[in-house]
Amino acid sequence: MFSHVMLGSNDIERSKKFYDATFAAFGGPAGIIDPAGRLVYMHNGGIFLLTKPINGAPACGANGGTIGFAMTPEQADAWHDAGVANGGTTCEDPPGPREGSPYYLAYLRDPDGNKLCALHVIGS
Repeated sequence: MFSHVMLGSNDIERSKKFYDATFAAFGGPAGIIDPAGRLVYMHNGGIFLLTKPINGAPACGANGGTIGFAMTPEQADAWHDAGVANGGTTCEDPPGPREGSPYYLAYLRDPDGNKLCALHVIGS
């Protein structure tokens, strides 16, 4: 259904440090900066990009928006740790299984405030 996900960033180099570290936790490659200055990640058929907003206004996180990444619980823990160590902030409950649901979840906000989630369906 989706061709890609793109988020705004106020500082591409800061975003590269954060996302290179978090994506490495689940086997993703380092990002590349394309000729237009966008930060591009390609992994398992997905494309994830960050860019300075083309209208010149500051980038900001979506209120209520979350970008989710599929991974194992071990990868989710490493992803969360790498994010906090590289300019992200933890949000929601600590990483772990959620009572009454089949999900193992970890949440972060990237340095620009975008909300991210590591998700694993327990038993899959």
